[in-house]
Amino acid sequence: MSILVDAAIARKELKGSNGEMTYGGVTSFMRRNYTKDLTGVDIAVSGIPFDLAVTYRSGARLGPRAIREASVQLAELYPYPWGFNPFDKLAVIDYGDCFLDPHNPLTIRDDIQNHIAHIINHNVFPLTFGGDHYITYPILLAMAKKFGNKLSIIHFDAHCDTWEDDEEYSLNHGTMFYKAIKNGIIDPAKSVQIGIRTWNTDFMGTNIIDAQYVHDNGWQNVVNKIKNIVGDNLVYLTFDIDCLDPAFAPGTGTPVPGGLSSSQALSILRNLGGDIKLIGADVVEVSPSYDHAELTSLAAAHIACDIICLLAKYK
Repeated sequence: MSILVDAAIARKELKGSNGEMTYGGVTSFMRRNYTKDLTGVDIAVSGIPFDLAVTYRSGARLGPRAIREASVQLAELYPYPWGFNPFDKLAVIDYGDCFLDPHNPLTIRDDIQNHIAHIINHNVFPLTFGGDHYITYPILLAMAKKFGNKLSIIHFDAHCDTWEDDEEYSLNHGTMFYKAIKNGIIDPAKSVQIGIRTWNTDFMGTNIIDAQYVHDNGWQNVVNKIKNIVGDNLVYLTFDIDCLDPAFAPGTGTPVPGGLSSSQALSILRNLGGDIKLIGADVVEVSPSYDHAELTSLAAAHIACDIICLLAKYK
């Protein structure tokens, strides 16, 4: 008998999809199996519901849940413009959320790092939903321990997040890449930040493609620059939803006018091609309490879906 509802907990196989009511059933990301078993898995989607590091509006702890809810309609049809079912090619699961103790903040960094380390030590690609952008730092710590230092990042954001912070366990969503570069985890010369439109006196040597450059030169030019910058280095992709203009993503903690459109960002992602060596990715800073009509959650779900499709196409 075919599964008509709750495929996330009833489907036996890791690959394939099932027709299901878009408005009912268990809302895992794109209806993928909810499981803690990483055997035979290619990609593990997980959430890190954390927002103690924000400097303005809170609420991103609810981001993973909102992205999952917004993703259910994407599971109904083949993703555009890919024209295939990525889950026929890749075994993708929803691994659930990382457990955190918000009343004991000094445990946060290590708990996130251990969560990601468990996934990647099974040779599974981590696709992680925030939460605020601080979560990328402990993720990078786990990545560096497995893959080595001097990683590249492809970083979509309104902010460069390289403000000075020498306290290793401090929680600040604007200082992660300062720490990562200072500690040698990231190679700034082979890293690129796209959509930047806030000033910092020290970008720490990263390559900046600001929002105005994208508007003036188009996504094709941006894709070429990204590929030239990262080369054949191992790459972690991090997408702060406030890279998008507030018209396309109002539900975020630190919105900045003048950002990318959804179309621009998706065009860049979809054309990165198979020559970029992705080892992990995240989508962060979705704050549903400031969202309207699920615009931000839906954009985040599409971004995550396109990352999966990119990996599936070039597997």
